[in-house]
Amino acid sequence: MLILLTPRLQSLKNRLTRLQRGDTLKTTALLLLGAGFWAFMYSISFRVLSYFRTIEGLGDLLALRLLSMILLTFFSILVFSNIVTSLSTYYISGELDILHSAPVPVENIYRAKFFETAIDSSWMVLIYGLPVFIAYGTVFRASWHYYAGLLLSLVPFLIIPAVIGIIVTMLLVNAFPARRAKDILVLLGLLSFVVLYVLFRMLKPEKLVDPDTFPTLVQYLTAMRAPVSPLLPSSWTADALGPLLKGRANDAVFFLLMLWSTALAGLVAGEWISKKIYVQGWSRSQEGRKAPISRSKLAERFFAIASSPFPGKMRAVVLKDMKLFFRDTSQWSQLFLLMALMIVYLYSFKLLPLERAAMPTFFLQNLISFLNLGMVGFVVSAVAVRFVFPAVSLEGEAFWILRSSPLPLREFLWAKFWSSLLPLLVLAEILIVISNLLLKVTPFMMYLSAGTVFLMTFGITSLGVGLGAVFPRFRHENAAQIPTGFGGIVYMLLTMLFIGSIITLEAWPVYRIFTAQTMGRTIPASGWAWITLSFVLVLVLNLLALLLPLRMGLRRLEEREI
Repeated sequence: MLILLTPRLQSLKNRLTRLQRGDTLKTTALLLLGAGFWAFMYSISFRVLSYFRTIEGLGDLLALRLLSMILLTFFSILVFSNIVTSLSTYYISGELDILHSAPVPVENIYRAKFFETAIDSSWMVLIYGLPVFIAYGTVFRASWHYYAGLLLSLVPFLIIPAVIGIIVTMLLVNAFPARRAKDILVLLGLLSFVVLYVLFRMLKPEKLVDPDTFPTLVQYLTAMRAPVSPLLPSSWTADALGPLLKGRANDAVFFLLMLWSTALAGLVAGEWISKKIYVQGWSRSQEGRKAPISRSKLAERFFAIASSPFPGKMRAVVLKDMKLFFRDTSQWSQLFLLMALMIVYLYSFKLLPLERAAMPTFFLQNLISFLNLGMVGFVVSAVAVRFVFPAVSLEGEAFWILRSSPLPLREFLWAKFWSSLLPLLVLAEILIVISNLLLKVTPFMMYLSAGTVFLMTFGITSLGVGLGAVFPRFRHENAAQIPTGFGGIVYMLLTMLFIGSIITLEAWPVYRIFTAQTMGRTIPASGWAWITLSFVLVLVLNLLALLLPLRMGLRRLEEREI
């Protein structure tokens, strides 16, 4: 097994020891950004937990309930991430042809790929989670037992979803027809929709801020103490860490044993199942596939109508991208997950107990609507980093064909931009309009929100296409690898800065106009001058975000050797 992991370890070693020109700067920048992100996550968690602890009688319950919710969220993300990752590592990876033709036992392949799958699926959760867990230890002034228990509980907590994801993938690959083995991602998308919704409803986050739903205080306290689900490993982890935070190490032993016994049993079960069905499933997944849906007459008609607004050369690029998108199941099946997140996101507005807030409902509705601008922007940028940022890199090593074709690179980038912009505009406007309707905001906030999101989407899309051209990855095994590099991180940071700048520039003029309308005040000429200046700066910033990234990407592609 160690021999099978050697190439990956050697690749990591070479990447760290043989840095090229500019790599040192990138590594330093990433380390600084990572340290800043950790500090930010730690400070936010520390403030929230410190506030909880000031609430006498309820503070510790709220903090532990929040810990259960965080762990359940991480667990659900890990399960789905391991399912998707294991499909690539066990069935699609290019090195599998060599491994299966070599005299290597199946169990060794399973173990090596298990480590790869678990690491690839878990590193992001660790980055987000460790500052939060450390903040818990700091706020509760936990002893070293907590940090030792944290390590002992996180290892099986990461192993269990990896085992579940790998077993589910193997069963699905063997259950599907051989010609459509990779199409199981469609089913995974549907499953993710159901799982995410069920887990979200299990959290019942509205009860944290709505104690009136309980007839008595005793029932409220009982609900806060009850685990989210006693059969889930996330609850066992929370039940193990809770006593350790309060210095009761003996109470955590049982739940630690539950975690480790389940993880070890899962490893044994996974290896046994892999011996039975893995080779058969891998063999079936290598067979040919039937003609995809994108070749049907109805699909051809749809593609022709959708690409008709574009001129000749650009139409060819747009048409190719649409067909490849719908032929690649790993791409369009993720739309199911996106739909699930949209529904949960919008449903959360319906559950807000605004009528019981200390602030007047009218002001609170419009305040949340304005802050929702940033949330919608972040949602759109998260979608863009998965679908828009890889747009240039998806050309792969066939990019030289485009360079040698009569299609100018400028038109190529603009074709990528327009084909990516339209779906994002639809997504952004649906989110902002429906959420505002649920909040029952004023017409002014409705028009302002829709207009601001409309303009921001242009900048977010341009940043995705432009930076994707600045940091292309033409050599990749699957599209999910493209946004995970340095370029993807730079894109997310710049989009957050862009969205935050837009919200900051609009905050003061929106406040002045809103208060003037609701309280019958008049805005002086100087006030209108500042308001006009703020909105002009918003337009200028959007224009810069639209043009500069595309120019940078065009210059970088023109300088790139074929």
